Amino acid sequence: MGKVKPAEVCDLKAKKTCCRKSTRCVRCPVVIHRMRKLDNSQLSKKQLGKALKKARAA
Repeated sequence: MGKVKPAEVCDLKAKKTCCRKSTRCVRCPVVIHRMRKLDNSQLSKKQLGKALKKARAA
């Protein structure tokens, strides 16, 4: 899959179940849900990157 841009995380298809690891994967349903809640049009690339990092650190 390679490196995913933070702006494209919302468009990914989520895995069936959550992995519940200390750092969640990008395709985890929880991460995708948290990123969809944000308004991506208002955020810069740097802010999106920080938001993705925060969403994955569950």
